[in-house]
Amino acid sequence: MSTPETSSAATVGTNPDLTPPSDRQILSPDHDAETLTNKVSSIVFGRTPLWMYGVFALSFSLVGLLLISVVYLVVKGTGIWGLNIPVAWGFAIINLVWWIGIGHAGTLISAILLLLNQDWRNSINRFAEAMTLFAVACAVMFPLLHTGRPWIAAYWLLPYPNTMWLWPNFRSPLMWDVFAISTYGTVSLLFWYVGLVPDLGTLRDRAKNIHLKRLFHSLAMGWRGSAKHWHNYEMAYLLLAGLSTPLVLSVHSVISFDFSVAQLPGWHATIFPPYFVAGAVFAGFAMVMLVMIPVRFAFGLHDMLTSRHLQNMAKVTLVTGFIVCYGYLAEFIFAYYSGNPYERYAIAENRPFGPYNWAWMMLIFCNFLAIQPLWFKKVRQSPVALWVISFIISIGMWLERFVIVVMSLHRDFLPSSWDRYAGTIWDWGLYLGTIGFFFSLMFLFIRFVPMIPMSELKILLPEARVKGDGHH
Repeated sequence: MSTPETSSAATVGTNPDLTPPSDRQILSPDHDAETLTNKVSSIVFGRTPLWMYGVFALSFSLVGLLLISVVYLVVKGTGIWGLNIPVAWGFAIINLVWWIGIGHAGTLISAILLLLNQDWRNSINRFAEAMTLFAVACAVMFPLLHTGRPWIAAYWLLPYPNTMWLWPNFRSPLMWDVFAISTYGTVSLLFWYVGLVPDLGTLRDRAKNIHLKRLFHSLAMGWRGSAKHWHNYEMAYLLLAGLSTPLVLSVHSVISFDFSVAQLPGWHATIFPPYFVAGAVFAGFAMVMLVMIPVRFAFGLHDMLTSRHLQNMAKVTLVTGFIVCYGYLAEFIFAYYSGNPYERYAIAENRPFGPYNWAWMMLIFCNFLAIQPLWFKKVRQSPVALWVISFIISIGMWLERFVIVVMSLHRDFLPSSWDRYAGTIWDWGLYLGTIGFFFSLMFLFIRFVPMIPMSELKILLPEARVKGDGHH
C-alpha cells in the first residue's frame, strides 16, 4: 500500500492537524500508522532541502582537508605532528579516545534501554546507532595512522597464523584496541542493520523509482512482515542487544587500559575503567543532542522527538557528568594520600598550577559548572540551552583527554626531559577532517535512510496498544 509523499522533505512536520505532544508524551497522540510512515518516508523520498547543500559543502570541504592531511602524513611520516621525546602520544590518542567515547551513547540507548523496556528510546535509537558507527569509523583512523606506516603495521596486527609462526604481541595495548574496536564496530553494525530491516521493507513498498525499489528490495532481504519474520526479527534484535550491553562497559574499559597499565603518574589508576565509561556516555549523549536538536528543528520532528526525549537525555547527561566529576575528585584524593611525590605532583600540582592549567580550568568549567543548569526543568525543556550545553560538554571532554595525555607526559620523572607540546597544523587538519567526515556520513544517513524507526514507533500508537500489536 502506498500513499503520495510530500513534495519536499523541508515541509514535513508542518501538518496543522497534529497537536504538539505534552512533556510526558513520547509521540503525538494525533499520529496514526499512516501519518507516521508518511512523515518519516517523505524525508527519504522528498527533495533535498537547500540548507543541506550548505552543510554538505562545509562537511565535504573538511573531508578534503582530511584527505590532504592523510596523504601528507603518509608521504612525510609522523614527524609532521607536534610529537617530541616526552610526549610521544598527542592528538592521535586524544582523538581516538574522544571519538570512541562519542560512539558509546548509541549502544547505551539501543541495547541497555531496550533491555530495560524504556519506550522513549524508540525515537532516537537509530539516530544514535548511526552516530556510533560513524564515530568508530573516525576513531579507527588514528591508531592506524599513528603507527606511521599503516599498510605495514595493520597487516601484522591481524591475528592469523602464517608459515613463519609470527603472531601479534597480545600484551600490547595496541592489540587490545584492535580487538575492542573491531568487536564493538561489528556488533554495532549488525544491531543497526537488523533494526533497519522492517523500515527498508516499508521503503521498498513505497518507492516509485524502479532503481530505488530494487535497491531497497535487496537491502530488506525479502522482508514481508509475516508473523514468522517478526518473531525472528525480535529474537535476533534481543540477542544482539544482550551481546551489545557488555560492550558498553568493556570497550572503553579496554581503551582506558592503554593508560592504566603504564607506570606513569596520572595514568596508573584503577579508577580509569569506570571513569572512562562514564565519560564516554557523558560525551556520547552530548553529541546526540548536539546533532539531533538542529535536525529536529529543520525537519519539524517535534511530534516524534518530544520534550520528554530532551529531558531524559539531559538527566542522563547530568548523572554521568557528576560521575565524571567524582572521578576528577577521586584522582586528587588518591594522589594526595598516596604518599607518592610523583603522583602528587602530576595530579595535585601540575594540573591546576602547571603550564597547561588553562586546559584543566576549562575542563572543570565545561564538564562541571556548565552542566549545573540541567538541574532546572526549564533548561531541560529548552532545545537552545541544551544545544549550547552539549557543545560546551563536547569541548570539555576533548580537553579531558588532552589533560590526561599531554599533562601526564610532558613532565615525567626527569626534569631534564621536560618539554612542551602543541599540535601542528597537520594535527588540527586531521582532527577537523574527521569531524567533517563524521558529519558528512551523518547527513548522508539522514537524507537517504529513515532516521526515525517507523516500525518501533508504531508500537506506541494508541491503536497498537489496544490491539496488543504495534507491527500492523
